[in-house]
Amino acid sequence: MPILNKDMTLCISLSARPSNLGTRFHNFLYDELGLNFVYKAFSTEDIAGAVRGIRALGIRGASVSMPFKEAVIPLVDELEPSARAIESVNTIVNDAGRLVAANTDYEAIAELIRANGLDPEARVLVRGSGGMAKAVVAAFRDAGFARLTVLARNAELGPALAERYGYEWLAEDPAPGAADVLVNVTPIGMAGADAETLAFSPEHIAAAAVVFDVVAFPAETPLIRAGRDAGKLVISGAEVHALQAARQFERYTGVALTPEQVARAAAFAREG
Repeated sequence: MPILNKDMTLCISLSARPSNLGTRFHNFLYDELGLNFVYKAFSTEDIAGAVRGIRALGIRGASVSMPFKEAVIPLVDELEPSARAIESVNTIVNDAGRLVAANTDYEAIAELIRANGLDPEARVLVRGSGGMAKAVVAAFRDAGFARLTVLARNAELGPALAERYGYEWLAEDPAPGAADVLVNVTPIGMAGADAETLAFSPEHIAAAAVVFDVVAFPAETPLIRAGRDAGKLVISGAEVHALQAARQFERYTGVALTPEQVARAAAFAREG
């Protein structure tokens, strides 16, 4: 990476709990490509002030994580279709003082649905009702999937998410065999307290064709391991994170990445 200098372009992330994933991903590629950029993670209790700072200081781009994904909407100048589709932002690009917002999580999930050839006739079961679940459900809807069920114990958020996109809601797990595609959009399987917990039972996994876990870290969650061991098509949260970060990188820098570059940066990000 170039020595810090007055002409260096700054990109940032804004999150309640910053991690090193994005920082390592972006800075690795700046270094590999010889770009005069630097990426730094921040936390804030003043999101409006932070967004004003992006505009006032000429910060080129910002990744936006919970709990700010909806709060930044009235603070930007334009929403790209990906952000409008789910009324949630995870990326801000500063074009000469004009702030344009997108949601590359939605874009990454839509791309993975297409790339893996998932059948729109399949029955989809999505566990979760938070912001990322909204991106997942919207991406499946926009890809033409008519049979999707939101599985969430939250009796307020679950039905609201399902109704918003024209789907059904369940509070309790259906019988095994009720879904062809299983999608986990909860922290189950994430490093920490639930690190060894399966988001779906072995019986549900055995009856499905596709296992999709949006948890990004670790890359091999218990659900992904179980799906692979059962011979299912698996899609990991590590793939989602890498694709969404690549979309951000390309917006910030104007440089299109190869799949090999994305893979190297993603592997480096997970090592930290």
